[in-house]
Amino acid sequence: MRMYLISDNIDTCMGMRLAGIEGVVLHEREEVVAAVRRVVEDPAVGILLITEKLAELCHDVIDDLKLNQKKMLVVEVPDRHGGSRATDALERYVNEAIGVKM
Repeated sequence: MRMYLISDNIDTCMGMRLAGIEGVVLHEREEVVAAVRRVVEDPAVGILLITEKLAELCHDVIDDLKLNQKKMLVVEVPDRHGGSRATDALERYVNEAIGVKM
């Protein structure tokens, strides 16, 4: 089982490539949706990595995959400029989930 990256940033793609993860750089919604569908059809891919910006671009397709896809894990990754989530997001999630302040 292997991982595949769909990125909007060449630097992110190159960094993942150095780690042995194949990928593609895309910018248009139609290209991203087509690439996601190709990856879903590939039985060798077990984890789909997609940058947060592209996941937002086609959130309906990604959300559907996350909810209904049983054979593949879909992970949104930040690009080299950082994520769109707040820096204290993990701390806030833990606090809300179990009531422990870190």
